[in-house]
Amino acid sequence: MKKLLFQLDTDTIANAFDTIAAYDGGADHVIRVPGMTPANVASIVEGTIFTRPPSSKKFTALFVTGSNIGDGQALFDAVKKHFFGKFRVSMMLDSNGANTTSAAAVACVEKHCRPAGKRAVILAGTGPVGQRAAVLLAKLGASVLVTSRQQARAAAVCAAMAQRFGVTLEAAGVADAASIAACLDGAHIVLATGAAGVQLLSEAQWAEHPTLELIMDANATPPLGIGGIEMTDRGSERHGKVCYGALGFGGLKLEVHRACVARLFETNDLLLDAPDIFEIARNAARAR
Repeated sequence: MKKLLFQLDTDTIANAFDTIAAYDGGADHVIRVPGMTPANVASIVEGTIFTRPPSSKKFTALFVTGSNIGDGQALFDAVKKHFFGKFRVSMMLDSNGANTTSAAAVACVEKHCRPAGKRAVILAGTGPVGQRAAVLLAKLGASVLVTSRQQARAAAVCAAMAQRFGVTLEAAGVADAASIAACLDGAHIVLATGAAGVQLLSEAQWAEHPTLELIMDANATPPLGIGGIEMTDRGSERHGKVCYGALGFGGLKLEVHRACVARLFETNDLLLDAPDIFEIARNAARAR
C-alpha cells in the first residue's frame, strides 16, 4: 500500500521545501494542493477518509503547510471538523516550518537549562516561529515575553496563543536600544525570530549582560539577528553564554520534520501541532 501524503498549502504555490522534507520523511507520493482554505478543503478530506478500508487508512495522511500560521491553524481546525469515528487520517501542521523549527530550538534550550522558573524573551516574536517557541517555553514553566515593534501586535499574538494553547505570555513594544534593554532585564534566555537580514540585538547588548545564560538566533541571512554569534554555533560558549545560530539547530529541525512525517503513517489518528511535535524534537535531541 503506497504512503500518500496530501500537502495542503494555504499559499497559491505549494512550498518545495515541505515537499522535499515529506519525501525524505518516507512518503511514497506527495500530492501538492495549493490555495487551500477552510471553505474548499472538504472534498480533499472526504477523499482521504473514505477511500481506503480501516486497516489501510494509516497509509494516507495530511500535511498543512504555507507561509501564514494563522491560515494554517484555520485550515488545520477546519479539516478536523470533517473527521468522525474511525473516518480520519493523521495530520500535521507546520506552516512556515513554525512547529518543527520552534520545537527544535526549544529542545536545544532544554539540553542546557531547565526553562521552568527562567525568564525568556522572544525578540520579534510575532511571526510563526516566535509564536510557537513562546508557547513551548511557557508550557515548560518559563516566564515568556514576546516583543514586537508594535506593542498591540505583540499583545494580539499573546492573546491568540492563550486562547489556543492555554498559556500566559507577556507582550512588549520595542523601538530602540533602551526598550530592548528594559525587556532583557532579568532575562535568562533570549531567542531572536525576526525577519531575515535584520539585526535585533547587538553583541554589546548581550555580551556583558548579568543574567543571560543562553542566546539563540533563528535568522540565517546576514546580518544575523543577534550580533556576535555565528549561524553555525551549536551550543558554543561566547562571553560566558551558550549560543546557537540558525544552522546550529537547523539540523535537528530537519530531523524532526522528517520524523513527524514518518509518524503520520504509523496510525490514522495523529494530530501533530506544536506540543506534540515538541515531544518528537525532545526525544531526538536527547538521542544526539
